Amino acid sequence: MRINDDLDKPVTVHSAELGWIASPAAGVERKMLYRVGEEVARATSIVRYAPGSAFPAHSHDGGEEILVLEGTFQDEHGDYPAGSYFRNPPGTAHSPASADGCVIFVRLWQFRAHDTAQIVRRPGEGEAVAPPNGAASARLLFADGAEKVLIEDWPADTGITIDNRQGLEVLVISGSLLIDGERLATGGWCRLPAGTDLAAVSGPDGARLWLKEAPLQHADVLTMPE
Repeated sequence: MRINDDLDKPVTVHSAELGWIASPAAGVERKMLYRVGEEVARATSIVRYAPGSAFPAHSHDGGEEILVLEGTFQDEHGDYPAGSYFRNPPGTAHSPASADGCVIFVRLWQFRAHDTAQIVRRPGEGEAVAPPNGAASARLLFADGAEKVLIEDWPADTGITIDNRQGLEVLVISGSLLIDGERLATGGWCRLPAGTDLAAVSGPDGARLWLKEAPLQHADVLTMPE
């Protein structure tokens, strides 16, 4: 399976317009934003857990990065309410579930070979850093020299440009963005190759964004099994 796999082209996905696709676990469904592979895949997805659903215990051979969008995601290590961000590097394992249901944003098999940082940020946590010109605030969730992950708040009806020197991925958590005349609503996702700057205008309700500044695929990204 190959979905939006050309990393040299800008991609914009209106996730609200995508249908939910069943996963192997009952009650767990996905919207596939980017995918290379079958059930084991290098992938970026929005995943929905129905109340009381669970995914079998598994290890993260390729690493897993998650942002909780709605509800509370859970595993044996704790509860993660909406706004939580965490990274499970290769070698970690858990049994994910959600008693009341949740929606999460997930990136799989996109870790570098020697990225072993396990990070948990609760809602509102993260270092306050200087926001882009025009933005209201920015919080740094993770940075290690090879990539940077932030949450930014943009005020209403504000045009902002972000230089993109290595690659940029953006998820609209709330509000909306206008990019090249195209409205990206809550849940919208875009990916821009290096050299294509993000020039966007926030909507009338502003925008809260998750951003990753990093190569769209690291040179030393983990190799998937055959």
